[in-house]
Amino acid sequence: MRRVAALALALVLPVAVAQASGPRLTVFAAASLAEALPRIDAAERYSFSGSDQLAFQIRQGATADVYAAASPKYPQELYKDGLVAKPVTFATNRLVVIVPRANPARIRSVYDLRRDGIKLVIGAKGVPIGDYTRTVLDRLGLSDALGNVVSEETDVKLIAGKVALGEADAGFVYRTDARPIVGKVIQLAIPSKAQPPVEYQIAVVAASHHKTAAGAFVRRLLSPRSRAMLRAAGFGLP
Repeated sequence: MRRVAALALALVLPVAVAQASGPRLTVFAAASLAEALPRIDAAERYSFSGSDQLAFQIRQGATADVYAAASPKYPQELYKDGLVAKPVTFATNRLVVIVPRANPARIRSVYDLRRDGIKLVIGAKGVPIGDYTRTVLDRLGLSDALGNVVSEETDVKLIAGKVALGEADAGFVYRTDARPIVGKVIQLAIPSKAQPPVEYQIAVVAASHHKTAAGAFVRRLLSPRSRAMLRAAGFGLP
């Protein structure tokens, strides 16, 4: 009898533990959140990419429970079309220019980016970092620097990687993306008057089979602990 009871308990316990821990969520998130989110919650399954690409995948029926973007644009569009719950803003950011540590092009400020021969890498149109970059250049009267663009990338990590490897003379990234490669690049500040409002929004995906757990994930991200971790990672708070 004791053996039967022990066997029954052994069969029940894994189920109970699994139920207590909840389902493992699939979180679609902007590439610039690749360091921060796993530190806040390491238990979930993350897919990091450009916010526009992730929104497209959700529209195509990709399996996801939560969507976190580096711009309100795509979450709001998905919300309007009934594909996500109402988005909430959970973080902010700022843009910087990065150059390789050796700085072979001798770039000292954002205004040097219009010099002939500069190899500039930016985000593609539609990618939040790409749209923010064009806003900065327009506000500074530096739109002619787009003539020096040698590559338009689909997410901010690709920009940071090319500059860190010396494949470009400069690139526009979020300040949080410059931190992990601080030994390989130099940051150049962008005047405050040119900074666009960079807001991150998050929402539960309407097609999620785990809406309760997904909602709990969003609430955890808004908690004081998570906000402190985001600030420590270099993000601003709304």
